Amino acid sequence: MNIDLHNHVIPPTMIAALERDPVRFGLKIEDKDGKRYFNAHGKLAELQQTFYDADAKVAWMDRVGMDISVLSVGPPIYFYNLSAETGLAAAKLSNDGIAQMVAQHPGRLRGMATLPMQDPDAAIVELERVVKEHKFKAVEMGTSIEGLPLADKKFRKLLKTIEQLGCFIFAHPYQCLADGWMDDYYFKNFVGFPLDTTLMIGHLMFSGALDEMTKLRILCAHGGGFFPYQIGRFTHGQQVRAEPKVNTQTSPRELVKRFYFDALTHDAKAARYLIDQVGADHVVIGTDHPFDMGPVDPIGGIDAIPGLTKREREQVCELTAKALLGES
Repeated sequence: MNIDLHNHVIPPTMIAALERDPVRFGLKIEDKDGKRYFNAHGKLAELQQTFYDADAKVAWMDRVGMDISVLSVGPPIYFYNLSAETGLAAAKLSNDGIAQMVAQHPGRLRGMATLPMQDPDAAIVELERVVKEHKFKAVEMGTSIEGLPLADKKFRKLLKTIEQLGCFIFAHPYQCLADGWMDDYYFKNFVGFPLDTTLMIGHLMFSGALDEMTKLRILCAHGGGFFPYQIGRFTHGQQVRAEPKVNTQTSPRELVKRFYFDALTHDAKAARYLIDQVGADHVVIGTDHPFDMGPVDPIGGIDAIPGLTKREREQVCELTAKALLGES
């Protein structure tokens, strides 16, 4: 069985709201040459049918050999920059819309919650609602929230609630916090997104947050950014420098066990390195569908990983995802 934990949607409920009141949400769906588009990270992206049509999503899954996809909103509709009231309204529309898509194909689709992170108390209420009503087992959120790291104390109660409810976090970047040399060549995505993910991991490790939440599980998009390649540097740095030991004495080598990673590296050898560093039991399939940064042949990309054993393939394609979803 092949399970995709990184698959995006913009549910019909949210599309209808954007068409009805684009000013409220600060995002307009535009018609051009007979197609519809939305703003994705400063660029117009086509609103393909697979973003909002459950039947089209499953048809795509059939074409690429995917058995189950776990649906999460596209980062352009996180809406963390809006008022708390509007952010909560958007989260409810998206969560209920994802649940409706899942209900059309319950054997093939699962859902992830999105939350109004600008108001952590409201986010807790919405999280408890979707877990109770929709049985979601995961929460998607940005690697940072309007300039604040997830390790910030502002979000600690929410993260603890996610841990207590037995859910896991799918951390997906949506901003490029780094300045300088990022405006050219789509570097905000190529470099900025992996860097934001790396910074998120580092802040969670060195802030002591993970010492408080010993059961919190975090799935990182895009192969974990630059972090898997720099585990040794993080570990060595903590040993020789005082700054990383201010809030925790726990080694990054130990804390890395709390993170999971999709295999979306766009390079078979890089995916092999990732598995060697963190273990196949911490790696899953991620397609980033339907965005253009997703692979054309996601399963072929997995099978191309050098030296992939049958057991490793089972873990990456199925068993790790099932464990995270509580379906093992």
